[in-house]
Amino acid sequence: MPKIGDAKILILAAHGFEQSELLKPLEELRAKGAKVDVTSPEEGQIRGWDGGDWGAAVPVDIPLSKVSEADYDALVLPGGQINPDLLRVNPQALELIKAFADKGKVIGAICHAPWLLIETGLVKGRSVTSYHSIRTDVENAGGKWTDEPVVSDWGIVTSRKPDDLPHFVAKIVEEVEEGRHQRAA
Repeated sequence: MPKIGDAKILILAAHGFEQSELLKPLEELRAKGAKVDVTSPEEGQIRGWDGGDWGAAVPVDIPLSKVSEADYDALVLPGGQINPDLLRVNPQALELIKAFADKGKVIGAICHAPWLLIETGLVKGRSVTSYHSIRTDVENAGGKWTDEPVVSDWGIVTSRKPDDLPHFVAKIVEEVEEGRHQRAA
């Protein structure tokens, strides 16, 4: 079984990511020994959203145009309202998410990030949670929405909000250590 300390994890984000939903997984997964990179359609750095205003900037380790799913074991999608809305209309971002899914690799999406799973067709028939305001979006896309801190369905890990981050990160670690997941088409 793979160990989290040997894993390579990619975080996909754009400007307006929910600050805690990127920083906490980044810091905690690195603290557990994983190599974690941030990718974005933007180069240089991206700014988070913290409370009611712009937050800190985070460096982009590798531009989205140069990243490959083959180099990573898992993908983390932070939420916020702005970030996933920008990414769900970006063809490269959607292709990257699909590539992770096609290889049975772990995908974690929190808060509004399940919008990206909806856009790629990954929620249909799956148990999913999200921020409560996109529940109808999840259900309209064929997902089975539930109000739980974290839900995992064949390596696709979803979570509701920043308060659930300890559960979200722990479940990502567990799923990465389980290895690749065979998913129903």
